[in-house]
Amino acid sequence: MAQNCNRFYYVQVTSDTIVTPSVAPRVEQAVERLAGALATRTPCAPVRDLIGTDDLDAAYAVQQGLVRRRLDAGARVVGRKIGATSEAVQRQLGVDQPDFGYLLDEMDVSALAPIPMDALLQPRVEAEVAFVLGADLAPADEEEITPALVRSAVALVLPALEIVDSRISGWDIGFTDTVADNASSGLFVVADRAAGRPLDEVEPVEVVMSLSIDGEVRSEGTGAACLGDPLEALRWLAIQAHRYGDPLRAGHLVLSGALGPFVQFAAGQTVEASISGFAPLVATFA
Repeated sequence: MAQNCNRFYYVQVTSDTIVTPSVAPRVEQAVERLAGALATRTPCAPVRDLIGTDDLDAAYAVQQGLVRRRLDAGARVVGRKIGATSEAVQRQLGVDQPDFGYLLDEMDVSALAPIPMDALLQPRVEAEVAFVLGADLAPADEEEITPALVRSAVALVLPALEIVDSRISGWDIGFTDTVADNASSGLFVVADRAAGRPLDEVEPVEVVMSLSIDGEVRSEGTGAACLGDPLEALRWLAIQAHRYGDPLRAGHLVLSGALGPFVQFAAGQTVEASISGFAPLVATFA
């Protein structure tokens, strides 16, 4: 368990408790492969040859191993991300279910202009609804994680851009590959919290999204594209986090998932996300 001095952030990484001894060496090999790709900025082969295509416990153990290394190097957890929530993105990735990963402080590039791309390998960008939690989602029983409880835990709603990325060459990923690779996370941009709105002022399922690159609309969608409702995506995440022994905590930022297809972009371009009810969110890349 690791906990830093900021009371809002908390992470428990327990990958060795969810895999059998026979699988553990392959999990460590997968961690080494992905960590090497991240360190050298050189895409690697998929890890499904090591952990299989359907062992989610092994895949999340790899993810937690990677996160633990970054925490040991000084990073801290600031929240979670949900991936593959829209059918459009699932088709793009060739998967059929959502996954989740960790958000680290070093992934937050909201204050940078322009945003450096030297940490990225094969970036794509997507627009999302983000939530800031005002209360823990950590009841004793997962059956208590009801829609009402989830709504009551949300302090703010914000627009966000997620810059997804893959350490795996050519985005040749199966579901366990993307889970292991911290849900294909890269960087994120989120509006200032002063621009956030409470749930009594905005209904996430009703928002309309448009994503443009250099003024050209490249992706469109609605809140309903995100598992039917971004709040339902948040509830799904809260249940998964509870099952893996690391519940969502007050202060966490949650990226709830894409509202439309992700798109490629390049250095020097400007990305703008327009989500109804909020001012446009703009990011320029160096």
